[in-house]
Amino acid sequence: MKKLTSDSSLLGSKSRRVFLKQIVSGTATTLMIYASGVRGGHGTSRIWKQRSTEHHWAYIIDVGKCIGWGGCVRACAQENNVPEGAFRTWVERYVITEDGVYVDSPKGGAEGFGPVSEDLKEKAIKSFFVPKMCNHCENPPCVQVCPVGATYKSPEGFVLVDNDYCLGCAYCVQACPYGARFINHEINKSDKCSWCHHRVKQGRQPACVEACPTSARIFGDLKDPESEVSRILQEGIWTVLRPAMHTGPSCFYIGLPKEVI
Repeated sequence: MKKLTSDSSLLGSKSRRVFLKQIVSGTATTLMIYASGVRGGHGTSRIWKQRSTEHHWAYIIDVGKCIGWGGCVRACAQENNVPEGAFRTWVERYVITEDGVYVDSPKGGAEGFGPVSEDLKEKAIKSFFVPKMCNHCENPPCVQVCPVGATYKSPEGFVLVDNDYCLGCAYCVQACPYGARFINHEINKSDKCSWCHHRVKQGRQPACVEACPTSARIFGDLKDPESEVSRILQEGIWTVLRPAMHTGPSCFYIGLPKEVI
């Protein structure tokens, strides 16, 4: 077998077209093994199944506290250079009526929400806001489908994207059951919420958490028994989105209505 090198040119623009053809023809096996199981410690066959003994980060959203202000979405966009029209986190408004459920998210909720129509207002039984983002799953489908290991899970629980290896093929976008991924057309790479990994490494909170005026967003370390996230999860008052998918989300919700689950 020909020895593969770590030369990043293997995934350059010219070889990318060749590689995609190889995927279809089934001749890319050795390159995929190299990229997804060996490269630089980011391999999907090893890292995403391991857990650091130092931290286990988790995110909690208290639906009852969200006022749909949108400062979280704006803070995220500014912190992470999110291109206009795309969102790493967004807020949805739900209006429940006897006729069904009305959902909207104008501009991702970044500029707040205007009043609903008079007709919908008269029919409304209840309404609420639900922030959404990447759930940083324990068993992330996006990691499993990435053909080159560009999407990987860190030992602390972050699901991340290595732009040096991402092909922009969008397999991960299609695989995410939470609609949390998109192709960043400014760089032609997969993009998503990283829980502000760069800030957390510096001992800071994610930008959206700091921006929330009502403390609807809570972030912390489950390895710390005194943390707020540990206390809340121990109380057993939480749920997750799409539990039937068995992805093991690390994003938990308090007071999430059944219409959203």
